[in-house]
Amino acid sequence: MMDRLSMIAAFSNANGVSGFEDEVLKVARSYASDNLDIREDSLRNLYMYRKGHSGNRPVVQLDAHSDEVGFMVHSIRPNGTLKFITMGGWVNSNIPAHRVRVQTRDGNYIPGVIAAKPPHFMSDAEKHRVPEVADMSIDIGASSLEEARDVFGIRVAAPVVPDVTFEYDEKHDLMFGKAFDNRLGCAAILATLDALNGETLDVDVVGAMASQEEVGTRGATVTANTVKPDIAIVFEGCPADDTVVPACEVQTAIHKGPMLRHIDARMITNPRYQRFALDLAAELGIPVQEAVRTGGSTNGAPIHLSNQGVPAIVVGLPVRYIHSHYGIASLEDFNNAVKLACAIIRRLNRETILSF
Repeated sequence: MMDRLSMIAAFSNANGVSGFEDEVLKVARSYASDNLDIREDSLRNLYMYRKGHSGNRPVVQLDAHSDEVGFMVHSIRPNGTLKFITMGGWVNSNIPAHRVRVQTRDGNYIPGVIAAKPPHFMSDAEKHRVPEVADMSIDIGASSLEEARDVFGIRVAAPVVPDVTFEYDEKHDLMFGKAFDNRLGCAAILATLDALNGETLDVDVVGAMASQEEVGTRGATVTANTVKPDIAIVFEGCPADDTVVPACEVQTAIHKGPMLRHIDARMITNPRYQRFALDLAAELGIPVQEAVRTGGSTNGAPIHLSNQGVPAIVVGLPVRYIHSHYGIASLEDFNNAVKLACAIIRRLNRETILSF
């Protein structure tokens, strides 16, 4: 069996904001089994078909998105600092005073720091408000526009990612890293395909890593119309709520298993498929959590509306503090998400899918 922890680390450490997912796909290819037929499209969506894909059985799409939230260089200021925009949903208070990596014109990444005006130079009013993104800068150490451009090799529209290296605390089963939303999902696709390798199924299974989810679930709009699934499992790094809501409202805690959401801002989960998954988890003793989300969305939104309608569930990997530089997650939750996905796929056949 593949080393899941090293795979998760490689996915997490890869640089890949929306539209620049190339490194992530290289990681996926490096861990993909020889028993997978791999294809790619111009949007940097990656498709993994099991060998022996018949085309005559119902198709299960395993989805995850390969991009991460980050930034993009807007322009270079005369003093050599970089004006930037956000890529994906950020809260301004989480942005400054962190290291980032900025891509240069030769494709390498160099370190920088997201900076705001030091408190020594702030007015009293400025000290009591969160700065706007337009008032922040990325400082790579250059002292002029020309130096940043010609010596450091910075270009307009350069992608920028948090500078964070994956760590694992084995004693407490805690993973620390960036981009768990949704590199955990990417790793879950490969782990699921690996666990099912060689098994005879009543369905064809296609893994599809979609680009540009964080800027409007764009890649999955294409993958759903390429794969044309009969049913889908959407892996997603979901915001853990166990440190931010009252105990009676916690529905996405780490160490409690994957989260299956009944609803979010853009999808009401097929209730028959959802109940099938929840009942199967109970039967097999796989810990799961149920959530009613009042906001947010996943690739399930475009997938479930594609091809005259597709039953889709979201198998969420709880992650504390997503859409910031650092996330905290559990390997046990990841393994249980993969176990549940495998169990669902093994039980699926044409008749069962039609019943949803």
